[in-house]
Amino acid sequence: MDIAYYVVGTLTALWVGFSGYSLFSKQQFVVEPLEKYGVPRSWWNWLALAKTAGALGLVAGFALPALGVAAAVGLILYFLGATATALRARSYQTSVFPLLYLAPVAATLILQVTR
Repeated sequence: MDIAYYVVGTLTALWVGFSGYSLFSKQQFVVEPLEKYGVPRSWWNWLALAKTAGALGLVAGFALPALGVAAAVGLILYFLGATATALRARSYQTSVFPLLYLAPVAATLILQVTR
């Protein structure tokens, strides 16, 4: 079970970290939906920082389990909020993307607490 936790946790942290980087660097595939949803530009760096901090927290959770749990819970809340934002904007085509990030974060959390 430990190997699965480390593999899933590492891959999840890389994926969420890439998402944070993509928002920091204003990649078009990230920016377009945010503009469509009406998310103010002044929030973008804070959202990117939250994702990046969550990804780092998942990795730190290998050494400090409580920090990993807190990071996973924070990221789950983040991606639930992102899903709600997409649904509120009636962007049903893109509302699945935050769930694709949420699933591995939830799996990481489950693997961590069942170790």
